[in-house]
Amino acid sequence: MSSTNRSLPKVIVVEDDAIMQLILIQSLENEFEVMAFTNGMDTLAYLREGNLPDVIISDLNTPHMGGLELIEQLRLSGFFSAIPVIVLSGEESTETRIQCLNAGADDFVVKPFNPRELEARIKAILRRTGKTLSY
Repeated sequence: MSSTNRSLPKVIVVEDDAIMQLILIQSLENEFEVMAFTNGMDTLAYLREGNLPDVIISDLNTPHMGGLELIEQLRLSGFFSAIPVIVLSGEESTETRIQCLNAGADDFVVKPFNPRELEARIKAILRRTGKTLSY
């Protein structure tokens, strides 16, 4: 699918596992403009440079700043508090899911995941936030 003459929604992936990061990029790059980082600290630095994504997908267990702390930092910020966050994690416990959702996550997807389902969840969030998909 060509991205000529259309603006793709921007998705940031925060994932420290190189193989999982590659899977996410390859499964999303036809529908979204994807940037990837290995931790929340680098992600926040990128955001502070004025790069605002439409959605962030974050693993919970990343070095330097994990996904939960990233969500908390985003929600405390006046500039980044409205960015939707999907947690993508191998953590399956109900308690972890509740903790993430209470901290401000918009969705929680358990690994292993179906890439088409993740894409559908991203699109659902974009519809709710008023981001029009130009296709």
